[in-house]
Amino acid sequence: MADTLLDDVAGLLRETAERVVLPSFRHLDAADVTEKAPGELVTVADRRSEEVITAGLLRMRPGSVVVGEEAVAADPGLLRHLRSAGDVWLVDPIDGTANFAAGRRPFALMISLLADGEPAAGWVFDPLAGTLATARLGEGAYLNGRALRLPAEAPPVGDLRGAAMTRFLPPSSRRTVESGAARVGELLPGQHCAGREYLDLLTGEQQFVLFWRTLPWDHGPGTLLVRAAGGVARRFDGTDYHPADSDDGLLVAVNERVWDEVHAALLPG
Repeated sequence: MADTLLDDVAGLLRETAERVVLPSFRHLDAADVTEKAPGELVTVADRRSEEVITAGLLRMRPGSVVVGEEAVAADPGLLRHLRSAGDVWLVDPIDGTANFAAGRRPFALMISLLADGEPAAGWVFDPLAGTLATARLGEGAYLNGRALRLPAEAPPVGDLRGAAMTRFLPPSSRRTVESGAARVGELLPGQHCAGREYLDLLTGEQQFVLFWRTLPWDHGPGTLLVRAAGGVARRFDGTDYHPADSDDGLLVAVNERVWDEVHAALLPG
């Protein structure tokens, strides 16, 4: 992997945010927002952002494959590339589209790179907060250019703070998680933006986050960042997360001990 790749992709995200995303924020007309599926919004800024990011990534890595959220909406067969040889990019052009379309924060731009089917690098950028996280697996994570390492200690479970997207959980799992909420210090409802949840975990705002839906562009970048910084990202049954997997359920934590404590509190049995 080229030494400048982290910076080059970060620059592409910053440029796309400045040129395409931020000028549209709070300036969308009704015709600029549509449903690509029931309850799933897409804006003209999502589509244009993905076009710009895709073109930039292909210039950096000719012959690579880009699997973008909006491209997959048009051609689900693109998901077959997630286990392919060579370089494959996962792109979420605007994560938190519902927030963006409503004129509220947070939202983020996210990219991850798979090399021969395995996660290799990740980027998450919140342009309103100016927060950028980057990582290469095995070479560390960076937050706004500074090396980042998540804490190794585990506070008492009653002091832990994190988020759970309970509205997406099956009813039985939702009841289990909600009944366990009193065991942790604070259980937040989530911000409708996976990228911001991962950034808040990396910055120390929270120690864990629980998801049900695990679309690859939503979680490929963030899970790599967390792992590169020393954290844990696993399915509810304890198996490691991979973007190509189609299972639901994901618990992410700053370290192994916190993962175990939260799993026991919110997902017992």
